[in-house]
Amino acid sequence: MTLNTAASGQTANIDWANLGFSYIRTDLRFLAHWKDGEWDAGQLTADNTLHIAEGSTALHYGQQCFEGLKAYRAKDGSINLFRPDRNAARMQASCDRLLMPHVPTEMFVEACRQVVAANERFLPPYGTGGSLYLRPFLIGVGDNIGVRTAPEFIFSVFCVPVGPYFKGGLTPHNFITSTYDRAAPNGTGAAKVGGNYAASLLPGAAAKNTSVDGRHFADVIYLDPSTHSKIEEVGAANFFAITKDGSTFVTPKSPSILPSITKYSLLDLARDRLGLKVEEGEIRIDELDRYGEAGACGTAAVITPIGGIQHGDDFHVFHSETEVGPVTRRLYEELTGIQSGDREAPEGWIVKV
Repeated sequence: MTLNTAASGQTANIDWANLGFSYIRTDLRFLAHWKDGEWDAGQLTADNTLHIAEGSTALHYGQQCFEGLKAYRAKDGSINLFRPDRNAARMQASCDRLLMPHVPTEMFVEACRQVVAANERFLPPYGTGGSLYLRPFLIGVGDNIGVRTAPEFIFSVFCVPVGPYFKGGLTPHNFITSTYDRAAPNGTGAAKVGGNYAASLLPGAAAKNTSVDGRHFADVIYLDPSTHSKIEEVGAANFFAITKDGSTFVTPKSPSILPSITKYSLLDLARDRLGLKVEEGEIRIDELDRYGEAGACGTAAVITPIGGIQHGDDFHVFHSETEVGPVTRRLYEELTGIQSGDREAPEGWIVKV
């Protein structure tokens, strides 16, 4: 496909050093339609407004899912997409849960490549700490009113230049447990669907507006919905911890946790690059003394060190409220080094644009 945009050769007028995590309109996005059992070829468009039927299932019944991944500028000027095939596979799993057609992996990856190439002027320069965040999404559309799968679907990918999700970059933040549940047992917790995030708005806002002994919190810690005794997720990110002796990387295992591509990448790096034992299992909220470091991880957050967790009247500090633990730092440097091309990537992790 030929990419035509008058601004394609220009550099975006952005203060890269102070880039946050908010919407910035970019030049082009990819749009494809599914109808009568098949996808059309899709195309790039400058229009950032969707035109959909008023009876679309995405509006009334939440039949939609989305993904998040990033492109990075490497030191040699090339562009790295990080593990887009894994995002394609996770979207397909979400589609299975919500009775939506799969976006084929090749189509998904190619759409991401086209969007990055078409918006290269918005890609933050190497060394700024920024990246180009891609948001692929799939929604049910078409004339409908009954509770059923949609007659038509739209798949789209747009991109936004972003800096750190939490202000301060690799700086410890404190979190507080919530009595709200992120997802129901056997619900949609393992699918990346909008309803899970809509349900998180109230507890997230409550956490950010809470102060305990002068201490403020970046977001909530969700406990398992059945017993409220085990850690599951951190706001919109996955949780991990390092045992006090520094030997083991531990992350929760539950059918209601979203399978983070960043988390599974860290599991591999912890085992293969740092020589740690890795475990997926229970992390009980009353056994935090076992762990010397903890963090939140995800595409947006990358790694956010957790300084401490407030649970009821108790506040547990891991490594430090102000300093990053040594294992967490090594994992961060390994992961971001791979993403930016400064360190060798495991086979298949990087797709060049």
